[in-house]
Amino acid sequence: MTHAEQIAPLLKVKTTQVTAVIELLDHGNTIPFIARYRKEATGSLDEEQIRQISDHLARQRSLEERRQTILNTIREQEKLTPELAAQIQAAGTLTELEDLYQPYKPKRRTRASVARERGLEPLANLILAQVQSGQTAVELAAPFVNDEVPTPEDALAGARDIVAEAVSDTAVVRHTLRDKTMQYGTLHCQKIEDAKDERSVYALYYDFQSRFDRLKPYQILAINRGETEKVLRITIEIPERDWILAVRTGFRPDRRSPLAEQLQLAMEDAAHRLLIPAIERDVRRTLTETAETHAIHVFADNLRGLLSQPPMAGHTVLAIDPAYRTGCKTAVLDPTGKVLDTLTIFPHKPQNRRDEALKALALLVQRRGISLIAIGNGTASRETEQLVADLTRQVHSVHYLMVNEAGASVYSASPLAKAELPDLDVTLRGAVSIGRRVQDPLAELVKIDPKSIGVGLYQHDVNQKQLSETLTGVVESVVNQVGVDVNTASPALLTYISGIGPKLAKSIVEYRDEHGRFHHREALKKVHGLGSKAFEQSAGFLRIRDGENPLDASAIHPESYGVATELLARVSLKPGSTPAQREQALAGLKPTPELAAELNTGLPTLQDIFQQLVRPGRDPREDLPLPILRSDVLSLDDLQPGMRLNGTVRNVVDFGAFIDIGVKQDGLLHRSQIPRRTTLGVGDIVEVAVLSVDKERNRIGLGWVE
Repeated sequence: MTHAEQIAPLLKVKTTQVTAVIELLDHGNTIPFIARYRKEATGSLDEEQIRQISDHLARQRSLEERRQTILNTIREQEKLTPELAAQIQAAGTLTELEDLYQPYKPKRRTRASVARERGLEPLANLILAQVQSGQTAVELAAPFVNDEVPTPEDALAGARDIVAEAVSDTAVVRHTLRDKTMQYGTLHCQKIEDAKDERSVYALYYDFQSRFDRLKPYQILAINRGETEKVLRITIEIPERDWILAVRTGFRPDRRSPLAEQLQLAMEDAAHRLLIPAIERDVRRTLTETAETHAIHVFADNLRGLLSQPPMAGHTVLAIDPAYRTGCKTAVLDPTGKVLDTLTIFPHKPQNRRDEALKALALLVQRRGISLIAIGNGTASRETEQLVADLTRQVHSVHYLMVNEAGASVYSASPLAKAELPDLDVTLRGAVSIGRRVQDPLAELVKIDPKSIGVGLYQHDVNQKQLSETLTGVVESVVNQVGVDVNTASPALLTYISGIGPKLAKSIVEYRDEHGRFHHREALKKVHGLGSKAFEQSAGFLRIRDGENPLDASAIHPESYGVATELLARVSLKPGSTPAQREQALAGLKPTPELAAELNTGLPTLQDIFQQLVRPGRDPREDLPLPILRSDVLSLDDLQPGMRLNGTVRNVVDFGAFIDIGVKQDGLLHRSQIPRRTTLGVGDIVEVAVLSVDKERNRIGLGWVE
């Protein structure tokens, strides 16, 4: 069975679609490019489906590579039988493969290997065969006595070690016990005596037990962390009946054999000394990998929501990075993100120069025509918010919003920040980053390692390589969906464009700095290192506003310019016509299969061309609700059960969503309060009701408002 035939049913798509994707990937095409510009080949699979195909393909090829390694290793040992080879070829998972390989895997020195060295394998084979004989077990063992094996009892003990290892290494036994454990095994969790857990982070798990099949991903990760921090002790209970049934799938003592008791003893030893500990490790590793994958997907979804937040265009922004002793750093940015002013104010302790700070801010607002204030949500943020709320009462034309400043300090100290803002110190660069996050969240956040943006759960406990790859894929996806202006984009933003990467991004910016703006997409080919393949992959995602060819401002790929031009000619228009003229003229023309055939293109591509001619370079973020702007501040004391508020989703986790409702602490909208089939994402605006306020623990419970 081919990879495509294996993957297609998993994703419920056609084999031909998967085959097309695999061929396109193998020829060096990127996922965003395939999703956007090769719809005819893939049957219009979306980016997520193509990414899943890519992931499945990578796993299958890795599995195949491991399969060949195992086959070659066993063949070199001259132990590869046709039956074993068939089993290995049929294995569909890495676990199945490793179970089959277990008896042939090179091992460190074990009790069984020592027994083999002492010549006890033939005796072990007699026990395994449950030979029937008129002799007793001791009499059968007597011929194996030697200087290293002084008694028949010692011979039997060594032979049992060999049998125990054989039992533990048997694939069907391991597979059966693993399945039973996943179904009926229980995890017990207790606090270690004298362990320090000052904030009672793991209080829920001090005396906790659950069947494996009922554990939630966040519970698994929390328990793992508690164990790593030596707060929790984990034990696992596997019912006796389960390991007995598992072992008996491959081994059964024959009462007629004098060696029946020896096999029974070996089976019990195998279970307790070798098999159960190995299966416990396997099961915990499997659960952890599943939980980590889930946590990474949650992080990815949250990151996509954060990056997809609509830009607050047209505002002159006053950005404030709050602090106590060192003062609040402020920066004024014009609508393009250019720094107009910087200032440090000291409204909080120990200086407490609040009135002076208020006057300075009011003067800046009036002098620069500021319409929006962005406040970082870190240390001293709520005190700073109170200051700004007082300011908005004096200057009614300005509003404010809180901004997640996670990662701003990482950016501030980076070489990129130093290159972009060479005249500002590190602290002021942080304020600039906060302001630019409001003006264009995507353009600013791509400058930061996605792991530092802070919208995940247990992000430091998961597989870091898998996390990085997944988050990078999310950033790449969002950047290419939005597209970038090649004449203004930073190297960080260009890096994520299909087919570009860090080296080419740097070359594009250097070429732009030396030769001036690009006037058409074809000029990109003059950039050193940007060959025909890179141009094919990237051109459709790079926009050129007010260039020589109006189509360069759209998401229409240069390879389809001929189709677009001919389509416009049919309604007596040229590429230089306005979107309004095109919309009116194309209203009577529909993208039909017949028209697509006449224009020698595919129907999906023709539909996209129609869309882009009417709304060239449309930013998908424009369809989302803008962030909530505030002019007053609330505290926990202001909240009362039943109060209704609009809030912004800040983070989505397994047990609910954290909502910013304008107080210092985000409220928790528990999953039990969220209607079924309702999916929340970071940046969503929702109306909620206050259910409970716990001032001592700074916790707010929220309910859904229909």
